[in-house]
Amino acid sequence: MAAAAAAAHVLVFPAPGQGHINCMMHFATGLVGAGLHVTFLHTDHSLRRLGGAAAAGGADSPRLRFMSIPDGLPDDHPRAVGDIVELLESLRTNGSVPYRSLLASLVRAGDDGASSGGFPPVTCVVADGSMPFAADVAEEIGVPSLVFRTASACSVLAYLSVDRLFELGEVPFPADGDLDEPVRGVPGMESFLRRRDLPGNFRNCTENQNDPIVQMLIEVTAHSRGARAVVLNTAASMEGPALAHVAPRMRDVFAIGPLHAMFPVPAAAGSLWRADDGCVAWLDGQPDRSVVYVSLGSFAVISLEQFTEFLHGLVAAGYPFLWVLRPDMVGASQSAGALREAVAAAEKNNKARVVGWAPQRDVLRHRAVGCFLTHAGWNSTLEAAGEGVPTVCWPFFADQQINSRFVGAVWGTGLDMKDVCDAAVVERMVREAMESGEIRASAQALAREVRQDVADGGSSAAEFERLVGFIKELSNQHDGQFIQA
Repeated sequence: MAAAAAAAHVLVFPAPGQGHINCMMHFATGLVGAGLHVTFLHTDHSLRRLGGAAAAGGADSPRLRFMSIPDGLPDDHPRAVGDIVELLESLRTNGSVPYRSLLASLVRAGDDGASSGGFPPVTCVVADGSMPFAADVAEEIGVPSLVFRTASACSVLAYLSVDRLFELGEVPFPADGDLDEPVRGVPGMESFLRRRDLPGNFRNCTENQNDPIVQMLIEVTAHSRGARAVVLNTAASMEGPALAHVAPRMRDVFAIGPLHAMFPVPAAAGSLWRADDGCVAWLDGQPDRSVVYVSLGSFAVISLEQFTEFLHGLVAAGYPFLWVLRPDMVGASQSAGALREAVAAAEKNNKARVVGWAPQRDVLRHRAVGCFLTHAGWNSTLEAAGEGVPTVCWPFFADQQINSRFVGAVWGTGLDMKDVCDAAVVERMVREAMESGEIRASAQALAREVRQDVADGGSSAAEFERLVGFIKELSNQHDGQFIQA
């Protein structure tokens, strides 16, 4: 019995979004490196999109495998940004039963060959915080569970502060109100937070009703408070004050990031998009720090007018640029012909390259990249911070507004362009990010601190070691006992 208990086996279950899969894939790789077994659970749809890339991610270890359950939506469903609440609700209502059945079978499975693939029974679940049902089902059948929040600690703190914000009358605020009005209800941020910096969907709240995504995130955050522990992909050097305010409100918190820097995986291993293979070769032909890298992430959708403002601003700035323009990124009702013509014009004379997807971590660490025009998603924010790349932030939704405020007002590693999509502003901010010695120095100083956090003996490395011990202890306490599902 003691030998079986020592073989910790963690089921890692991310929400089916690119950013969630990315960081939890790095997390799973770290657990495997620490000697644990990991079953990484996708939705059927995500696993089909990943194809062989998922298997390649686990090829180096016999202790990592991939499984999937249905999300309840038809294959041709777009699963776009406007469908997030529907997707998560479908996964909860239609995926809970197959998830429960699969988890129960993995708990019963022994180290007995074909039925378990040589894996010991599952002893712990680490579930994406945006899917509370995944942790709840595990606990119901006797499997201890932890919650993994893929967003920044500062955004988690903002959602923890919702009651205080309402109490102070700081939300909801009128649609035509001054977005630069200070916000005092989030502890530690009183000196710099404005209405426009609150997580984006707060703007859709009214006196009687919260925006559906805000409501979901409030509920998710409340659920996290009851979890055995909350895992955050962040570093003390970046979010120490926010972590200090979050920790007392949770049973335990582990700050173990940036995970991409601690536990690298092949670029394609967790990517739902096929990266353009020629990106890095094109960068190889550009001078040092001469290229503007542009990516607004896996969810943002812009209009043709916004695309045009970005394009004209980038061209006017005068630097070569590498632009990730997903096939579904510019509104479907817009003119595909006009888009193709604009892209072709931009790519003349080798001054620009426009691609459907890029291997972002390879791009950001390339010597030719001088700045990053980003949506300020948390993964992208961490990746830029780790490489010391100055950023220009154009946040889209959720935690991106508060992340971009930290970039501009707290860390000083870039510029915050939120709520503006104007060619002249794009031109000015890109030039400043490319040319400012002060911004570059701040970005490189933060990168040095982050590298210390993830190095042996650093805060994130120590927290990850503590987390592995915590999981092993839970696994030993669990000791293969579960409630029949």
